[in-house]
Amino acid sequence: MMAGKGLFVGDISLDTTFGMDHIPQPDEKVLARINSESAGGVVSNAALACRLAGADVTLAVETGDDLVADPLLRGLQQSGLRIISRKMPGRTCRAVILLEPHGEKRLLLEPGVSLYPSLAWVQALDLRGIDWVHTAVYGEGAWPLIEQCRRAGCKWSIDLEPATFAGGLEPLYPLLSGAEVVFCNQRALRQLGDNAVARLLALGVTAVVCTLGPQGARYVSAVHDVSARVPFDPVIVDTTGAGDCLAGWFIAGRLAGESLHQSLTRAVFAATYSCGGMGAQPSYPSHAQLMHYQRAGMPDGDARAPTDER
Repeated sequence: MMAGKGLFVGDISLDTTFGMDHIPQPDEKVLARINSESAGGVVSNAALACRLAGADVTLAVETGDDLVADPLLRGLQQSGLRIISRKMPGRTCRAVILLEPHGEKRLLLEPGVSLYPSLAWVQALDLRGIDWVHTAVYGEGAWPLIEQCRRAGCKWSIDLEPATFAGGLEPLYPLLSGAEVVFCNQRALRQLGDNAVARLLALGVTAVVCTLGPQGARYVSAVHDVSARVPFDPVIVDTTGAGDCLAGWFIAGRLAGESLHQSLTRAVFAATYSCGGMGAQPSYPSHAQLMHYQRAGMPDGDARAPTDER
């Protein structure tokens, strides 16, 4: 079976991770070190992970016209990621991650002009030949993007970031109805309240993937309930971007025709692998690295997951 093609539309940023002994108190000066500096962004991270998993992926982003834009794009292109981009007047998004030794982190975000492509540019995107679109709703361009998906007959998934529905979920109803997968982390699930998964399914979402930290992840639809977690206690250095890594690997598995169990299991292993390194994208595994990591971690030494429902 021929693998499908994915299009990732959304944010790109310059991520800088500062390691420190503790978060400064008011008027306190704390010495810090830069542990990682690389391209980031929820959707850009997921696109890179999907490409590293072996999928045919295009990333559509707008950047600022500052000095960091071109190096960020070149770094992603070196991975084999196909990029559609244009520059807008202003600064590319910056993310600062403050990381304590025990793994606790705090994030600062300057949106700049690259948090989501502009409305007119999204409307001009060509979805011919695209099988799956992934996005996070950080801009008004998400609405015409999903309408284009419906017209083109391609699947779409949404990373339901807590910041994207701070004012309530109702404005996102048109985007959620018909979504193939909605990815939710623990913070998003808490923000949605009781029976969060059932609520999303009732809104017309086909399936929800809940990322559960050390408990792995769970895929829930009207007919399937699949869980996966690593069978060992991993070393956790930095969890930044782990959920994006999981989303990218899961989508790659589905584009390749893998079963739900195999797709989710590999995605959980990939996300866990990424937590063992510093930063988001620099810690993502290649396909070969992930297969070795998964074989080493399986109780029977076999990374092949059983075939189950599609």
